[in-house]
Amino acid sequence: MPDIDKEALRREVDAALGHNRAAAQAQQGPQRFIPGPGTTIKHVIGVVSGKGGVGKSLVTGALAVSLSRAGRKVGILDADITGPSVPKMFGMGGRHARAVNERIVPLVSKGGIKVMSTNLVLENETDPVLWRGPMLMGALRQFFEDTDWGEIDYLLVDMPPGTGDVALTVFQSLPVEGIVIVSSPQDLVQMVVGKALNMAAMMDVPVVGLVENMSWLSCPHCGGRVEPFGPSRLAETAEHVGIAALDELPIDPALAAACDAGTFEEALPEGFVAKALDQILAHEELEG
Repeated sequence: MPDIDKEALRREVDAALGHNRAAAQAQQGPQRFIPGPGTTIKHVIGVVSGKGGVGKSLVTGALAVSLSRAGRKVGILDADITGPSVPKMFGMGGRHARAVNERIVPLVSKGGIKVMSTNLVLENETDPVLWRGPMLMGALRQFFEDTDWGEIDYLLVDMPPGTGDVALTVFQSLPVEGIVIVSSPQDLVQMVVGKALNMAAMMDVPVVGLVENMSWLSCPHCGGRVEPFGPSRLAETAEHVGIAALDELPIDPALAAACDAGTFEEALPEGFVAKALDQILAHEELEG
């Protein structure tokens, strides 16, 4: 295999994502991103967590599939730019987005969900993303403004963990109308959820509710409920911070294997995020 010209690859990616423009604009403060011609996005929902490793991408994917099954047109903007995992879940590993008439065409899953992610523009999905703040912001702008999303009802934004540059830009520059916070049943959960909640409050973004992942698993011998990380803290935490308690999601080895195999969309059980789905659709009905 010939050696990769890493410098040429960096220049190519910079040019494709408009990083030089992003660096020049970084000093101008936050700007609202505007979808390009031919794109209509009715609702933008962020999926956030105060820390990594809680399964935020899993919840994003589950919400996307559930909304699609409910008859909505859905897209996923994978804003976890340095650690994207959505494409692999949807069987897009090794595939690439293409450009048509200076617009990026997102990949489409078997069920019709449109996906845009860093891994879809890198030559190799295992290449590290060694980009500084302005370059990350430029990629995020391109994924929102210069991607041909078409007409979609819901754009789900899979946020990076924590409260760094990319999360701040999403809140300031995208028309986010609500966020779903993802946690796990561990000791520091209230502090971690509080960080995400406080950032949303500072940015004046409403909270849809709290989803607890890895809450329990089914015993392979008796079928009973096992709580490997201790009792669920969903209701306690949601009440403490004053938001809606949504779904307690299980640890499901079959679903984890489906994520690795790219068959997540087909394998997701019905009703997996039923409460979160109902909460999102209830808001839609109120607007209607």
